[in-house]
Amino acid sequence: MAISIVQLGSPRSKDEGLRIGTVRRPPRGVAKEEFASRDYYDVWLPMLAPSQELVAMAKAAQTEAEWQAFSRAYRKEMNAPDTSRVLDTLAALSHTANFAVGCYCENESRCHRSLLRGLLAERGAQLRAQARA
Repeated sequence: MAISIVQLGSPRSKDEGLRIGTVRRPPRGVAKEEFASRDYYDVWLPMLAPSQELVAMAKAAQTEAEWQAFSRAYRKEMNAPDTSRVLDTLAALSHTANFAVGCYCENESRCHRSLLRGLLAERGAQLRAQARA
């Protein structure tokens, strides 16, 4: 059992399980009834997405220092009691079920899902190995 960290909209892997969207907004131009069938997500958990302010900060990050500033701010948001409990729950569930969490970004290394990977690992989550590009 493990958590896969995925790009939403990419083909699902075998045994991936439930796909959770950790994005601020649903996919544009896709009917709600088609989110799962088009490999976006089965359930939406926007509380694990960066705030609008931080999304803008991440998109504007050009240097490693700017990305690290975003990373610190995102980790601070995820330390809020409600989001921290959700991360703890997902980490615990990873020992009994396969599921995936994801975002739309192509490059995981410059996406909050790379930080989610770390936050979940710190909580003892079982994580699938990162796919190679």
